[in-house]
Amino acid sequence: MKKNSDVSRRAFLTQSTILATGGALATLTGTAWAQESCAQVQGVRYHKIYDVIVVGSGFAGLAAALEAVQAGRSVLVIDKMPVFGGNSAINGGAVAVADSPPQRKEGIVDSPELMYKDMLKAGRGLNDKEQLKILVENTNAAYEFTLKHGVKYKPFVQHFGGHSVPRTLQTVESSGAGITRPLKESAAKMGVVFRSQCKLESFLQNAQGRVIGLTVRDGYQFPDEQTGQIRHYGARYGVVMCSGGFSNDLRFRKLQNPMLDERVDSTNHPGATAECLVHMLRIGATPVQLDLIQLGPWSSPDERGFGYVSQFNTISGFPNGIMVNPRTGHRFTNELADRKEREEGILAQVDEKGNPLYPICFTTLEGAKLAQSLGHALHYGVAWQFDSLEQLAAHFGIPFSTLQDEVDAYNAAVARKGGDRMKKDVSRAVPLEKGPFVAVRVWPKVHYVMGGVQISMRAEVLNAADSQPIPGLYAAGEATAGSHGGSRLGSCAVADCLVFGRIAGLSAASATAADDSFDVGGI
Repeated sequence: MKKNSDVSRRAFLTQSTILATGGALATLTGTAWAQESCAQVQGVRYHKIYDVIVVGSGFAGLAAALEAVQAGRSVLVIDKMPVFGGNSAINGGAVAVADSPPQRKEGIVDSPELMYKDMLKAGRGLNDKEQLKILVENTNAAYEFTLKHGVKYKPFVQHFGGHSVPRTLQTVESSGAGITRPLKESAAKMGVVFRSQCKLESFLQNAQGRVIGLTVRDGYQFPDEQTGQIRHYGARYGVVMCSGGFSNDLRFRKLQNPMLDERVDSTNHPGATAECLVHMLRIGATPVQLDLIQLGPWSSPDERGFGYVSQFNTISGFPNGIMVNPRTGHRFTNELADRKEREEGILAQVDEKGNPLYPICFTTLEGAKLAQSLGHALHYGVAWQFDSLEQLAAHFGIPFSTLQDEVDAYNAAVARKGGDRMKKDVSRAVPLEKGPFVAVRVWPKVHYVMGGVQISMRAEVLNAADSQPIPGLYAAGEATAGSHGGSRLGSCAVADCLVFGRIAGLSAASATAADDSFDVGGI
């Protein structure tokens, strides 16, 4: 038998999270699996049984696994791809933290309440307000959680679009792998079992409808649907779905928004597809806002996927530069507006036939000094460096006099630390006074799905028929809906994944174990 595990010490959840009862979680008692004299459940012979199974190995999945294993549960994490981490590993590694120690060190005044207002405004009021409140109140705890497991951040705070103040912290690697790698290493040391190339085929449910395991393809080779060996894994306490979004699932994506067709690239990894969402819908999960699909406004048409330009724009181009229409030389949007506003502004830059006029975003070399990806962008020809503004204008065919007027007006706003005509916060910007200048072309790509399945504040997946939890099924991260509403603010997804991943892991670990008997066939 396992030892009793008191998880009440983890006070990261505020009173509003509901997960805590009477200010603390109940003491959890692990139960050893009975592997002899067991009757088969629905005729299934299980390959192996775990307390908790997590589907997906990104931020949310790793957070869930860590909380579940720390609660004394045996945990299996599966991922259909050959490499762990999913989209989390290839994103920018930027996480929004309200009123963080680095903010306080830089004299930046912030609060969960201000972050709540920013996210609600960006989400066009479509956010689940209770869910959003839990998120913003727990970003600091999520940040401390990552530090505990070895994540390292740059020693400065960044100002991402749509945020009232700088509140974004970024890993030293400028990549989400700076979070997923240490979290996975920590989880593995604690005994979490990881299986790659293991694809969910269906849920296993008992007669009462409780999710008690998964049927998978073990040894699956994406995208060949006929590969892999069919196996069954049991989950006595729960299954946690942290399977991400569907931005690279062209068929399913077009069903939600026909405009996001073959002509629109995605920043996501190839495995960002919809089958896990569909499996949840098949057993009754409530779909919410699936047509709310976000485009990343910082991407480049000159490279595939996330690329190098995205990081350059978020760190340097947008906060320390301007973006102009190449035909007119005029600015057309606030470079630090929320993603939806910038996305719509960029997509409006087209010629008479509707063809894109790829906007040019540029800053000085001094303004770009913190952009680690700039060297790669220059090397691969997706960014350009110029000695003068006149050279930059000539290269892209921009009317120089108009461009100079825009730069002069912008520099005047920077000098007085306000009054930019695009209403951009320029209080911390650098002037565009002298070269060298660095420039990139910009065009949005499908990046994030705000919609997903509905969850409770305990991260339980809710049934569409009666809004009650589907027993044994939990979810967190991009697979769910609610936190972000109509448009997600940059760097808030990592916070969402970490906060609700932890809640999901604790909820599954603290559940009452299924009383089913499992016939274990062995490895």
